[in-house]
Amino acid sequence: MNVRTAEVERSCPICGGKETAEMMRKISLRLVQCTKCSMVFANPVDAAYLDGSYYEDAGKPFYLSPEKLAGDFAEVRFARELRWFRKFCRKGRVLDVGCSTGAFLYQLNSRWSGIYQVYGTDVSGPGLDHAESIGISVLPGNFLSHQPTQLYDAITFWATLEHVAQPELFVQKAASILAPGGCCFILVPNFRSLATRLLGSRYRYILPQHINYFNHKTLRLLAPPSLQEVCYTSTHFNPLVIAQDRFRKSEPADSERAHLLSRTNAMKANPLLTPIRWSYSLSERALQLAELADNSLIVFEKRTE
Repeated sequence: MNVRTAEVERSCPICGGKETAEMMRKISLRLVQCTKCSMVFANPVDAAYLDGSYYEDAGKPFYLSPEKLAGDFAEVRFARELRWFRKFCRKGRVLDVGCSTGAFLYQLNSRWSGIYQVYGTDVSGPGLDHAESIGISVLPGNFLSHQPTQLYDAITFWATLEHVAQPELFVQKAASILAPGGCCFILVPNFRSLATRLLGSRYRYILPQHINYFNHKTLRLLAPPSLQEVCYTSTHFNPLVIAQDRFRKSEPADSERAHLLSRTNAMKANPLLTPIRWSYSLSERALQLAELADNSLIVFEKRTE
């Protein structure tokens, strides 16, 4: 159960600036924009989201619920992420930061057995326990303190940096333990998406657990000089979310979020819905070209010189 703790005032998580303008309120959540670098972030923030204790408390009832696990481990769940990952990393050592129950690494290992050596880390003990139970090598503890014996060929942050207090430090740490030519993959909600523009504070992914809100510009600012951007795109589009949230009067429960994931996966896998999926793919492609799809995906490469 999530118990509210003391609220903490934050400086800008990218540039450290203290001058902000309020952008949006949603119940107790207050989003502000840094007047120096334009980063949008929650301020103040419940301390349980900053120190990770919230995810330890929420680990079993949500992340380990049968429907959430079924959704995360469905074959279609990480199709886009795997496609982009394989484009830039064909083999080697992979660390998934914020791996939760290990679903992405499990898919990677299952589809390309023996090609990758996979490792996962997370602040949620129950999630890591599950990942370890399915054969993932897990690294408990604070990622920022991690000292590997070998460098990594890829480090992934799938829906992770929107949750952490100091995203810039996470990317700097990734750069320091990447091999030359290795890649850092970041996927976060896109704050300039069509869904955000249409729904505003009604959008379900504007929520207290998300304490950082990125766009392409602010994602670029995360990278130290040793990383160069090699790809950016917006990706994913779920019209069901827009339809449901447009007239919603209360926030969806975790169980409803898990159910939506399972429902969406089932629609993707149903051969009878192929014509609908073609139309959906065209819509997603159009949004992708305009950088208005639901998520932002950026890939950085470690410089070799």
